[in-house]
Amino acid sequence: MLYSVETRSLSKSFGTVDAVNDISFAVESGEIFGFLGPNGAGKSTTIMILTTLLKPTSGQALVSGFDVMTQPKQVRQSIGYVQQESTVDEYLTGRENLLLQARLNHIPKDQINKRIDEVLELIELSDKQNDPVVTYSGGMRKRLDIAGGLLHHPKVLFLDEPTVGLDIQTRRKIWEYIKKIHKEFEMTIFLTTHYMEEADQLCDRIGIIDHGKIQVIDSPENMKNAMGNEVISLTFENGNSDDFLSQLRQIDLIKKINEDNNKLTIFVSKGTEVIPKIFQISSDLQIKILSLSLTQPTLDDVFISYTGREIRDDDTGFNRKREHAKMKRLRA
Repeated sequence: MLYSVETRSLSKSFGTVDAVNDISFAVESGEIFGFLGPNGAGKSTTIMILTTLLKPTSGQALVSGFDVMTQPKQVRQSIGYVQQESTVDEYLTGRENLLLQARLNHIPKDQINKRIDEVLELIELSDKQNDPVVTYSGGMRKRLDIAGGLLHHPKVLFLDEPTVGLDIQTRRKIWEYIKKIHKEFEMTIFLTTHYMEEADQLCDRIGIIDHGKIQVIDSPENMKNAMGNEVISLTFENGNSDDFLSQLRQIDLIKKINEDNNKLTIFVSKGTEVIPKIFQISSDLQIKILSLSLTQPTLDDVFISYTGREIRDDDTGFNRKREHAKMKRLRA
C-alpha cells in the first residue's frame, strides 16, 4: 500500500539531544493526521525532515512514495508547507505574494491567475487581494500563508502549528478553512499542534508525541473511549496514599489511575457506582477527600494518561523561539 507519509525508525539528534527518537508511522491518502504534543516534543523536527529541510540522523521517511533523502526534488514537488511563522511579505499585496509563490513553484504562466483567483476565493480574501499585507490581521496573514501552500495543488499539505498565537475566535475560523480545503482538494493534510481542541476538531487520527517518541496513534474518539466512559478527578490529604491507591485499583470498574502528588485522575466505566466505593475506602483509611468531580474523558485526559503531564500554553512562547534559533544554528 502506498501511503501519503511513512516513516521507518526515523531519528534526529542534535548533539546529545534526541529530538526524534526511532519513530515509525504511516498516514493514509486523504486523511487529516495530527501530531499532538508540547514544545520540544519533536513535532516540528519531524515535519522539517518530511519537508526535506532537515536530514534525519537515521531511519527512512517517504512522502508520496518518494524518499526525502534520495528524492528531495520529487518530495518538494508533491507537498505544500506552511510554517509556524508567517512567511508573507508585508509590503506586497496579498495577490503579489501569491504571484511570487506561483513563480517560485514554477506554475505555468497560463494557469497562475486562475489558481490565484481560486485560492483567494477559497480563503475569502478576494476583496483584500490588492491591499498591502501590512494592513492584514493575524488570521488573514495565516490564511494567505495557507493559500500559498495550495497554489501548486500539492498531494500533501503540511501545517506546522497553523493557529499558534491566534485568539480562539480566529483559531476556529482557520479550522473551518482547513476543513474546507481538505474537502475541496481531497488532499492529505499533516498538521502539528499543541491545542487539544484543534486536534479533536480536525484530525481523523492523532499521534501523541513526547520527548521525541510516539506514545500512541489512533482516532480521537477511540483514544477517549479507551480511557473509559467517565473520568473522576479528586484531591485528598492525610493518610497512606499507597494503601489508598492499592485498594482503588481493586475496583473492577476502574480502568486506570494517574497520580500527581495528592491528585488522582481515575478512568472508569461507571462513575456513579465507583464514587461511593471511593468514599468508603477513604473513610476506612481516614483519608480526607478535598474535591471530587465526574466528567467525560477529553484529549487532555488521554495526553495525561500517556505522558503523565499536561500541555501548557506557556510552553510555546520564548522557548519555541529559542528552539528555532538553535535549529537554525545547527543547520548553518
